[in-house]
Amino acid sequence: MKIVVFSLFPNLILPYFEDSILKRARDKNLFSIEVVNFRDFSKNKYKKVDTEIVGGGAGMIIDNLALREALLFYKGKYPNSKTIFLTPVGKRYNQKDAVRFSKEEVLFLVCGRYEGFDERLIEDFADEVISIGDFILTGGELAALVVIDSVLRNIEGVLGNSESLKDESFNENFLEAPSFSKVGEVPNILKSGNHKKIAFWREKASFFKTKFHRPDLIN
Repeated sequence: MKIVVFSLFPNLILPYFEDSILKRARDKNLFSIEVVNFRDFSKNKYKKVDTEIVGGGAGMIIDNLALREALLFYKGKYPNSKTIFLTPVGKRYNQKDAVRFSKEEVLFLVCGRYEGFDERLIEDFADEVISIGDFILTGGELAALVVIDSVLRNIEGVLGNSESLKDESFNENFLEAPSFSKVGEVPNILKSGNHKKIAFWREKASFFKTKFHRPDLIN
């Protein structure tokens, strides 16, 4: 899988892949990542990429020029890519999206800044528009990292043990059952060695945990 991130601040993205699981996966060529500073595509003297909002309003938006040129260029290189714009006005991102995106060959993630994008960019290039939650960030880079991390976990070989994916939260619309270390008191059933009973206990515990913390998932 190849991931291309469009951002004005590449240094906010790249360090995340210099440690731990994703570094090992990258070293094994299970995925590649490229960060495009779309300011490099600006054609004005001062490399500006922002503009005032037509009709008035606070702040500035990403203009319809430099980012458009960057997307056109990379769409030419990767015509089968899927382009995702990251903005608070998008659809709420979830685990099913992460699994779905992991099947893409090339994924473009476009990070917002300022007060957002010129709407024509979204209309012309976005395959999907997503939000990681009902809150505002300074920019889309953190959202891009959330998406990338959650997507790459679903690619074969990225996790050391693929079995760990099976019982994760949200896979069946329930939260993962509680886990315990071996130190101290734990439910006796978990020490019984009876895998059928343990699985049943975990299923019930998952339901009640979801009912307590996220009743909206059950509803």
